[in-house]
Amino acid sequence: MNKYFSFALGVASIGLVACQQAPTQKCCNDKMSDADIEARIDTILPQLSIEEKAAMCHAQSKFSTPGVARLGIPELWWSDGPHGVRAEINWNDWGYASWNNDSCTAFPALSALAATFNPDLAYIYGVALGEESRYRKKNVILGPGVNIYRTPLNGRNFEYMGEDPFLASTLVVPYIHGVQSTGTATSVKHYALNNQEEDRMGVNVQVSERALRELYLPAFKAAIVDGKAWTIMGSYNRYNNQHCCHNEILLMDILKKEWGFDGVVVSDWGGAHDTKEAARFGLDVEMGSFTNGLDAQMGNFGWDDYNLARPYINAIKKGELPESDLNDKARRILRLNFRTNNNWGPGRMTCEAHMKTAHDIAREAVTLLKNEGNILPLDPAKQMKIVVIGENATRTLVKAGGSSELKPKYEIAPLDGIKKQFPNADIQYATGYTSGPAFYGFAPAPKEDQKKLKAEAVELAKSADVVIYVGGLNKNYQQDCEGGDRQSYELPFGQDALIDAIAEVNKNIVVVLASGNAYSMPWLDKVNAVVQSWYLGSEAGNVIAEVLDGTINPSGKLPFSFPVKLADSAPHSFNDPMVYPGVDHQQIYKEDILVGYRWHDTKGIKPLFPFGFGLSYTTFDVKDIKVSNSANEIKVAANIANTGAVCGAEVLQVYVGKVDSKVSRAQKELKGFLKIMVDKGNSAAINISVPVESLKFFNEETHSWELEKGKYMVYVGTSSADILETVEIEL
Repeated sequence: MNKYFSFALGVASIGLVACQQAPTQKCCNDKMSDADIEARIDTILPQLSIEEKAAMCHAQSKFSTPGVARLGIPELWWSDGPHGVRAEINWNDWGYASWNNDSCTAFPALSALAATFNPDLAYIYGVALGEESRYRKKNVILGPGVNIYRTPLNGRNFEYMGEDPFLASTLVVPYIHGVQSTGTATSVKHYALNNQEEDRMGVNVQVSERALRELYLPAFKAAIVDGKAWTIMGSYNRYNNQHCCHNEILLMDILKKEWGFDGVVVSDWGGAHDTKEAARFGLDVEMGSFTNGLDAQMGNFGWDDYNLARPYINAIKKGELPESDLNDKARRILRLNFRTNNNWGPGRMTCEAHMKTAHDIAREAVTLLKNEGNILPLDPAKQMKIVVIGENATRTLVKAGGSSELKPKYEIAPLDGIKKQFPNADIQYATGYTSGPAFYGFAPAPKEDQKKLKAEAVELAKSADVVIYVGGLNKNYQQDCEGGDRQSYELPFGQDALIDAIAEVNKNIVVVLASGNAYSMPWLDKVNAVVQSWYLGSEAGNVIAEVLDGTINPSGKLPFSFPVKLADSAPHSFNDPMVYPGVDHQQIYKEDILVGYRWHDTKGIKPLFPFGFGLSYTTFDVKDIKVSNSANEIKVAANIANTGAVCGAEVLQVYVGKVDSKVSRAQKELKGFLKIMVDKGNSAAINISVPVESLKFFNEETHSWELEKGKYMVYVGTSSADILETVEIEL
């Protein structure tokens, strides 16, 4: 059990989807045990020269590290993830190798997985991704990402699991178990405090130890202590004036000593900066040094000139650095090698089972935010004119975004899905706007006449029975993309004005928006329905269409809050560049422990849509809520009835807050949840247990976790704002 955090366990009478770890696969009898692996390392390590040990500590190509051929130790192969296996990259530059057999299944982005609130799906996701990685002979998949959603401008929020450390921790563990059950290692990233892309290589994050421990580290700790992740990736930014890829506090004191991590720390590509710090402060494998993202290597620089290569060897031989640190690195790398080259199965690629997994995750991710007049679901048998407007209806949303871009075997566009799902409708399409091609590092202006596209769309909308607007962000640079944060909280490319113009000529509007971030909705009162579709991967178009016609009853919940305006978000409320994005590479987290709904609730700032929110096509009645507690746990029991016309899933959420705390606290924090499927006319019993241990706060004076005695409030609801019952208890 985690020192300061544990999973809330749920038990329901039917349709169980509980917050608990899924079992990992059993190892075959011919696999080496942990003891066998350590014994083999003990035999091999003395046979290695300093040069051979150091060679294993750095790249030999863009995505591989050397083995030791004379001893039969194979190379290690790494691949970008975390929602698909990236296409093959050239050996010595960032160009694609143009293979014809490296297409993958594009799974939903991790922000979409977080919206499912379903740990069982996280495990299934991991297994499928691990199998695809294994088939492609990858030892390590670079993911999952669990950095906390601090600002809605962060370009990589779509890769992460939301704003709440409990939610992220609950989902990351089964994901890791699933991937590693196939023999592929996960590389949990980006450790730590990588909460923006702006100045990501230089910014030094100043954050209280309490906020670090309570918000930004729990998901990483769960990944290591409970998930048993085999590798972890350092982040580009700095903490305590040291780069996080060789950071004494984060890597040595916390990760390796306190948490007992026995795996490999790998740098983010280009994240290592100093030989002595890398040697002494926790880095095991150095990748991508002296590259700047997508450029070829500089000058005559070679792999042997990495910080952990020839300079490291020379420093050891001169007596400037101890060989014992190198031995520890070599032991960890050998351990990873034997763990991932251990008679695992061959894996499988882009098979029907993986396509179904992608579909199943996507169907539980889609989040219904508004459905005025129950305009949704639309009747697929009805003869009507449907006008689809928006570039995202036809644009690929998996082939951009930075290092997580994918080469999918197929990707169903929303327009194609709608045409398939509504065979009796007259479906017409207008682009409405364009965003320009996707490039990494800069955003080219679109060449099309935007006024003309807008006018054509509005004219077409006049005669529609219903308008389906498909837009949002698109993983272009500065639009949910690595390397640059968003420049505005509004929808880009004139979409807000376009939706306003459509609303002036047609009152039946369904808005479907893809993103991994929140955005403003100044037009919200003018449209009938809003569907947050996330980045759903290969099956996106099918799932969106099946939600629109009711084949799928949406059950997604927001894994982060939607502020009304950017200034309502914690770091932006200060209107201080030192808080975001930083000044002269220095940044202060003035909001401290109050991020996301913690900020909204505690400061009394009403969000546009709260954390944990999501509508359904059916209705639920939660009653008989009972809260009890002992010295070790808080128990919440309830009965949930489906009072509507279709089967559906609801997520019961348990939050806890301390009354009259001696330290500043959020009003309440998520401590347990359970997603349950209930058929129409049926009901189910729900039981959720919250360990008292999880209520501890981090005492900065004693540098330890402390449980306050006294009164606590237990909040039971269906979102952070939709609280059905509040009960005071005494601990």
